[in-house]
Amino acid sequence: MARLCHMTDPRGRPTATALRAALLDARSVELQLLDDLTDAQMLGARGHFLEPPIWEMGHVGWFQEYWILGHLDGRASLLPGSDAIYDAFNVPYSERWDHRYPSRRQTVEYISAVLDRSVARLDSREPSAEESYFYTLAALHEDMHTENLTLILHTLGYPRPRLARVDPGPARPPLDPAYRPCDVAVPGGAFALGATPDEPFVFDNEKWAHPVELRPFRIASTPVTNAEFQQFVEDGGYRRRPLWERRAWEWRRREGAEHPLFWVHRDDGRWWERRFDAVVPLEPWHPVVHVNWYEAQAYCRWAGRRLPTEAEWEMAATLEPATGRKRRFPWGDEPPTPGRANLDFRAGGTIDVRALPEGDSPLGCRQMIGNVWEWVDDTFQPYPGFECDPYKEYSQPYFGQKKVLRGGGWTTRSRLIRSTWRNFYMRHRRNIVAGFRTAAL
Repeated sequence: MARLCHMTDPRGRPTATALRAALLDARSVELQLLDDLTDAQMLGARGHFLEPPIWEMGHVGWFQEYWILGHLDGRASLLPGSDAIYDAFNVPYSERWDHRYPSRRQTVEYISAVLDRSVARLDSREPSAEESYFYTLAALHEDMHTENLTLILHTLGYPRPRLARVDPGPARPPLDPAYRPCDVAVPGGAFALGATPDEPFVFDNEKWAHPVELRPFRIASTPVTNAEFQQFVEDGGYRRRPLWERRAWEWRRREGAEHPLFWVHRDDGRWWERRFDAVVPLEPWHPVVHVNWYEAQAYCRWAGRRLPTEAEWEMAATLEPATGRKRRFPWGDEPPTPGRANLDFRAGGTIDVRALPEGDSPLGCRQMIGNVWEWVDDTFQPYPGFECDPYKEYSQPYFGQKKVLRGGGWTTRSRLIRSTWRNFYMRHRRNIVAGFRTAAL
């Protein structure tokens, strides 16, 4: 698998070889996710925060064409009328079932032709800085959409994709059964929140590192587990009005929520969980997943805890207390490996929170990269001095509206994630690969 940050030229830019490999790899995973779907499944069923899989397939090709062939070369689209179908910013979710889509074969031909032309440009010369930016943007955008496509397949109850392993390593890594989650103390103090210019690629909402001052705090060493969240459910947490802020309570009543989205309570009194088209026993030591920000906040109130802030999360993940240095990842500056983080679809789902001690932060926090995205307390806002990147629709329209998540999940590609990455979703969104960890009051 290509890692953009480790195949660069002397100026720190990804090489043509690295960019080519990333584009081809991203497309391979996207198509593997769609490979076994019937034509009816490619359209899917209407649902909140879902798209038809056929739209997902075409959209990633359209985006690549828009920025590489269109923006860089000024070429007209290979599929006339594609903007009216695949422009995500101007075609809302609710309208994505109403198009007369090209056939599946025509869609594959379109996105394959775009990819062939994009790769041909790389084969002819080393990319400029501008070209490197847009090639990287296209590859990482497709990586993000493989995550989105996976949650669509899961939400619709389709069979688990037969995805080829994209990175070697044990699907179920060993764990220490004696390990117990605990609070770790973080010293606080001055901290540089955000990314630095020496990163090969960052999105505009990560720019740039700026000083913040944090008071000492304590944060959980692992995300909240299914067993812990089950106690909240069985204690009537979803029915206890004082635990929910007004908008959260309105959401809970409207949705009739009594437990996490994919949990199933069987007649035998045990909790089970739907994973794609299979219902399996709930794993007590796995992190709770597919909960929204409202559910995370209500749990924290029940437990006498709180969600950490963005700055607290990033400090707990990256600070070397002995030196004051900020690491790129919890374990150091080297890229993720199977022994450090559950990424790249490797395990086919979440893993036990007691696994992967090699990925611990210097302070002792585990699995802050991979396994599940983690809600934090903050509303998504720009950092000081924010300026839009060319892809203006990525961040700016959502400032002040969405909540931030950190760390990546099991569906996140390792070349995409880092400790400064800021994901963001509406606070009521619950079909995403999201959990949370808590901090002490």
